[in-house]
Amino acid sequence: MKVLITGGAGYIGSTVASACLDVGITPVIVDSLVTGRREFTSGREFYEGDIADGALLDKVFDDHPDIKAVVHCAALIVVPDSVSDPVGYYEANVAKSLAMVRHLLRNGCHRLLFSSSAAIYQAEQGGSVDEDSPIVPLSPYGRTKAVCEGMFADIAAGTALRVLSLRYFNPIGADPKLRTGLQIRFPSHALGKLIQAHNSGAQFPITGTDYPTRDGSGIRDYVHVWDLAAAHVAALRLFDVALDGAAALAINLGTGSGTTVRELVAAFNSVVSPPVAVVEAPPRPGDPAGAFTRTDRARQLLGWTATHSLAEGIADSLRWADVRDSVLTGPTE
Repeated sequence: MKVLITGGAGYIGSTVASACLDVGITPVIVDSLVTGRREFTSGREFYEGDIADGALLDKVFDDHPDIKAVVHCAALIVVPDSVSDPVGYYEANVAKSLAMVRHLLRNGCHRLLFSSSAAIYQAEQGGSVDEDSPIVPLSPYGRTKAVCEGMFADIAAGTALRVLSLRYFNPIGADPKLRTGLQIRFPSHALGKLIQAHNSGAQFPITGTDYPTRDGSGIRDYVHVWDLAAAHVAALRLFDVALDGAAALAINLGTGSGTTVRELVAAFNSVVSPPVAVVEAPPRPGDPAGAFTRTDRARQLLGWTATHSLAEGIADSLRWADVRDSVLTGPTE
């Protein structure tokens, strides 16, 4: 099988590409390298450019007429940035995705595996959600994902397009073989900030301490990126079976358990020395209390459950942080 991965030089897309290669699926990567890394395309079929560029996608399909599906990972994803630049986020995540689908349909490619997000849920109470929970995103980033899901479903209802939306919870870790990992040196998510604090000796800010959770800090469902990659492989293999005649369907990808920020700090400090000190801080704009997912649909339709623990995700994130600069040798942010 051959698949097109948009955003395949980014954190998720490159890891999915590695998982595909490991099981004999050939990834073809399209990435503008705005946030992706050229190093992650080494030894892989790669086209540099924009997903909205019809001529580029036409060339991809001319060169690879045997592409069976598209894994759409290309997007901007930083919540605070989406609050300060909503126009840029809607253009990159919605307008360009719409243009991309037009090009896919013109080239006869009708299977779309969409990288969606748990940020679309009404995650104000810190509890569990499933695929039928209310969709009330609290940030422009989350709304772009919800808009794309609805847009793709509408298009699928009137065309041959078929869509599986995989709603990621909170990816951590790296490819266990350290081929790829989080390309950003200073990521904005909690584990990245913990690693930075540990390396610099700074305090770690717990942003938000009066959420309706068991200890007042935000709660997230931290899923190892290699588990996410395995879910993509399963979804590619079972795409038509999982849809079972439907035009569009969503599947949550998470561990099924929630971890608060304070619990994440405790888990992190159990494997590093010296421990990271914390300081309480106000919540970031657009950040909800959070949520974790019920995993019945992924298990039933894809035969998939997360197998890597929180400790493994932390350990692999630390291993990747140690080698990142030796792997990513080109210009850095």
